Amino acid sequence: MTTGARRRMGVEERREQLIAVALGLFSHRSPEDVSIDEIAEAAGISRPLVYHYFPGKQQLYEAALRRAADELTARFVEPREGPLGARLLRVMERYFAFVEEHGPGFSALMRGGPAIGSTRTSALIDGVRQAAYTQILSHLDVDAHDPSPRLELVVRSWISLAETTALLWLDGRRVPRAELERQLVHDFAALAAVSAAYDQEMAQVVRRMLADEPADGMFADLVGRLLELPQPV
Repeated sequence: MTTGARRRMGVEERREQLIAVALGLFSHRSPEDVSIDEIAEAAGISRPLVYHYFPGKQQLYEAALRRAADELTARFVEPREGPLGARLLRVMERYFAFVEEHGPGFSALMRGGPAIGSTRTSALIDGVRQAAYTQILSHLDVDAHDPSPRLELVVRSWISLAETTALLWLDGRRVPRAELERQLVHDFAALAAVSAAYDQEMAQVVRRMLADEPADGMFADLVGRLLELPQPV
């Protein structure tokens, strides 16, 4: 399927089109299974013209992954308004929406692939992680350049947990997406609470987290679920 009738485009416009087309194809199939011929056909141009804008599939693949990384990074941007639990839930909803929309592309970004150098792949992934880390600290009113060691451990561990959960979920989607989104918000609260039991600075962070939480908020929901656990027979 093509994107429409052929027409002349400027260099940057054509490059952007090819990146968007490639990302769309990579979102539904493994990148190594997508050929230059398919990308050219979907873009409505000839195979040689693709090579005019990108030296090879590796360079186009890298540009598409960079676009995916930029889009994924944007999913972590959230206004600092309202209870923290609700904010984190909105972030997770957008994050898993991206994962669902770009399954193979997300896996390729997080796991790397044969078509792109491991160093460049790692740089893209690290950029997404660092942006997410900075955003979360901002919501906690903590300077990203000076978090306590335990808080850094909690936030980075949670980001890794979200990545791993998403990758496992893609393999069969055996748990409802909405449940995982809520569970990951609860995971963040649990990680922070356990760390607070060992560190006074983390205890202050947790107190701030809970200060604006409503009685029916995300963190209260976690407490309610724990209280409803069945008693052992």
